[in-house]
Amino acid sequence: MKILVICSKTFYNKIEPIKQKLEEMGHSIELPNSYDNPGAEKEAWELGDKAHSEFKKRMFQRSEATISNMDAVLSLNFDKNGQQNYIGGATFLELYEAFMKGKKIYMYNPIPEGMLYDEIAGFSPIIINGNLDLVK
Repeated sequence: MKILVICSKTFYNKIEPIKQKLEEMGHSIELPNSYDNPGAEKEAWELGDKAHSEFKKRMFQRSEATISNMDAVLSLNFDKNGQQNYIGGATFLELYEAFMKGKKIYMYNPIPEGMLYDEIAGFSPIIINGNLDLVK
């Protein structure tokens, strides 16, 4: 399968071993938009609101195009700043995009409690609880 990994930049340091395992299983892995430059959004902010808005627009468009060419997305949702199984706004939008395109949605950990719980549950994600062998 072709799988796009989606997650908060905070979790980029956890991607490599997951990517390696999935590739060993025969999957083709696409990394998050700014994986090669995690500071890109901060750089855009430093250029002002307009530059930041344009950056976000490009990232949303890039995600949409990438998801179109994938079989699935894998959301890496770990604990962040006291929030269990964190999913941020951009990752939520990528989950929605994958759902709308009929892609498989895998979540590394359970759906986080909170205001978007029902919406994420409505995407019918496959919760793997850290078991990459369930990605099929």
